[in-house]
Amino acid sequence: MINGQPVEITAVELNPKIAEIYKQLYPNDEVIIGDAHEYLLNHYQDFDFIWASPPCQSHSRIRYCFGFRGKRIRFAPLYPDLMLWQEIIFLKHYARCDWVVENVIPYYQPLIAPTFQLQRHYFWSNRIVPKANFAPDNIRKANIAQHQNRIGIDLSPYQIRNKAQILRNCVAPEVGKYIFDNFFNN
Repeated sequence: MINGQPVEITAVELNPKIAEIYKQLYPNDEVIIGDAHEYLLNHYQDFDFIWASPPCQSHSRIRYCFGFRGKRIRFAPLYPDLMLWQEIIFLKHYARCDWVVENVIPYYQPLIAPTFQLQRHYFWSNRIVPKANFAPDNIRKANIAQHQNRIGIDLSPYQIRNKAQILRNCVAPEVGKYIFDNFFNN
């Protein structure tokens, strides 16, 4: 509920296994299995609020550091995925609703300055959210159980790969709530 009104949520997930888990955890939400980038392009006008989280792996400082640690390359270099910048530019010019694009703080100077930063994330938006202090989430040192506790989601019943990465990619619930509260004055 926002301001006493029910909220309809549409989530878009490419991985069918993750989409099925999402459906089980949030049965009242509509879950679309597909490419979120393409879905945004075709349906941006259908929403009152958009939250986009393009893939962060190619922007991550952690991946970049691990890729060039010492003389041995642990991860092959890759081009930054420009979907992040495409979505920001697109929403900035076409969206007639409130919107937020979330991503990690990149290893390079951002091509577009973020609107605000909270915890370990940059956010681009059509609104400014005031700075707030949140406890560090220590994602690098946490195990799966600690990540699940931090996020409030238990993935132990599910047979999926990369549980730790899935949980690390989540914005902390208190950060997301803080942003929504600032947008909707709750």
